Amino acid sequence: MCGVAGFLTTIPSMSSNAGAIVTDMAETIRHRGPNDSGVWVDIDAGMALAHRRLSIVDLSQAGHQPMTSANGRYVIAFNGEIYNHLEIRRELDKLRYDASLAMTGKDVFWRGHSDTETLLAGFEAWGIETTLKKTVGMFAIALWDREEKVLTLARDRMGEKPLYYGFQNKTFLFGSELKALKVHPNFLSEIDRDVLCLYLRHCYIPAPFSIYKGIQKLLPGTYIQVRLGTDTSSQSLTPKSYWSMTDVAAKGLESSFEGSDSEAIRALDSQLKKSIGLQMMADVPLGAFLSGGIDSSTVVALMQAQSTRPVKTFSIGFDEAGYNEAEYAKAVAQHLGTDHTELYVSSAEAMGVIPLLGKMYDEPFADSSQIPTFLVSQMAKEHVTVSLSGDAGDELFCGYNRYLLADTWKKIEHVPFGARKLSGCLIKKLSPAAWDGIFQQAGKIKKFPSNMGEKLGKLANRLEKVDGVNELYYSLVSEIDYPEQIVIGATEPKTWLTQKGMHSSFKDAKQHMMFMDSMTYLPDDILVKVDRAAMANSLETRVPFLDHRVVELAWNLPMAMKIREGETKWILRQVLYQYVPQQLIERPKAGFGIPLGDWLRGPLREWVESLLDEHRLHREGFFNADFVHELWHAHLTGRRNNQLLLWNILMFQSWLEEAS
Repeated sequence: MCGVAGFLTTIPSMSSNAGAIVTDMAETIRHRGPNDSGVWVDIDAGMALAHRRLSIVDLSQAGHQPMTSANGRYVIAFNGEIYNHLEIRRELDKLRYDASLAMTGKDVFWRGHSDTETLLAGFEAWGIETTLKKTVGMFAIALWDREEKVLTLARDRMGEKPLYYGFQNKTFLFGSELKALKVHPNFLSEIDRDVLCLYLRHCYIPAPFSIYKGIQKLLPGTYIQVRLGTDTSSQSLTPKSYWSMTDVAAKGLESSFEGSDSEAIRALDSQLKKSIGLQMMADVPLGAFLSGGIDSSTVVALMQAQSTRPVKTFSIGFDEAGYNEAEYAKAVAQHLGTDHTELYVSSAEAMGVIPLLGKMYDEPFADSSQIPTFLVSQMAKEHVTVSLSGDAGDELFCGYNRYLLADTWKKIEHVPFGARKLSGCLIKKLSPAAWDGIFQQAGKIKKFPSNMGEKLGKLANRLEKVDGVNELYYSLVSEIDYPEQIVIGATEPKTWLTQKGMHSSFKDAKQHMMFMDSMTYLPDDILVKVDRAAMANSLETRVPFLDHRVVELAWNLPMAMKIREGETKWILRQVLYQYVPQQLIERPKAGFGIPLGDWLRGPLREWVESLLDEHRLHREGFFNADFVHELWHAHLTGRRNNQLLLWNILMFQSWLEEAS
């Protein structure tokens, strides 16, 4: 895992100082690659490229970047892993061997065994798009064509690795993280108030937007090309798709798997083993996160099934009731025989991470599970350099509770709206804390998910307002319905979700929700959270469920194999139960959370009130101070659980403090 940064400029004075500037850009992302660094500059072209290396495959200098292709045409800075690069090499060997003998009478050779060199050879042999289509992996690529004077930026299919870009003062900037762009002398640092509305709604900033005007995120599964010789400030860059989640979903729905349950289970087991086996290849110590849930347990079980030594596994626990899953992870680890490490974290230790978040995430980001994700990454880094994770199982195999709500909502819609609204009002007569107390007592008879009071409060709001499953989904992924009430002088922009996603045609509402999550929540929240938390610790994470062949197979499976008799992720469970007893897995879905609401009222109160100080809010001019203070007062008194919306605002304030 690595970091890339660079720029292309038409300003002569900038070109002459390009080496020093791009070195500074790369230095800001040293955490992404602490083992090595490199810079490549073409002063005449105004092109500067830098790389920070976290050595994973081919630890020798043969893997040093930026790397030039064998024929000298291409120069690359590459962040990621191409898991099937040896297979691609074999294909290239045959192609290049035949051509080499025909032209020179000599055999071809490789300088090392890095996947970067394999990529360059592929670009030479087949061109850019064809090579990208052959890859199985995660990546962000910056490729300079010295012959055509064209810069290509490319991102992996599902958006595991980040890549920002944009024009600023006649200079095209790009990098793995925003902090690399921000140190460039031409960076404008103008916060986009309209995008701030999107952030408050979703708790993250959806691609292609970024918090800064003129800077975008490259969309998953696409590449862009910037040509030298035209005004870099006016070029229109339209991402070109080499793989499409939309096409995968459409094809899967058209030609659903027609085999039996047992055939489907074997097919999924086989593909997951292949994908996990490829992702276990590394020249450094490797392990896996283990929560004890279905997804991470499946990954670890299939790792252990292919390993001759105990797999290193990692989990963290909390003393707070309802937030600790370490005991479940430990039981799974003991059954599988892994080399398991667990760390129990105090509230004080967890809260100690909060001051780091603004710099770590580089733009406002408010998924509070970022804290335990950082802590488990920090612990894992003490033992390994690579860790596999179970992310994306929910989006692919129908795991989230909101997917179940889709069917329930269709039944609710038959109830007259007036009666629904009245039910919502009655639920809200009791505070979330009071409902939590009721469910705590009921939990002696039957297990319930955590935070039921908060969940009921959200349901009550939807009973009062929402009409239709699409509106339900938008409500579920919106922390606030009208963010313009909070952000001063802003208009919320249209997004892929509002313009296309919610208007897609799906017969099954659950599939529709899974598709929209795969296009938005997964790459822009889940994968961002994991990437930044892990890379802040110089730890590479790999996500086997995001091998595009697993994604395509999952979408080819009928819904009856994903949810059956109210049980989510049915087929994934069947794969897992071949390795782990069912009783070790079965329990209500909890998530990777922290007792945020209590922390805000308690030990974090002073920090909260300093960031939400009325004079400060007026001085900064982003938020409606009266609205914010009402949110805080309602939360502080227990009238409402506003923890998530408050966390949104607090994470922006914390980020702004770091960015100023």
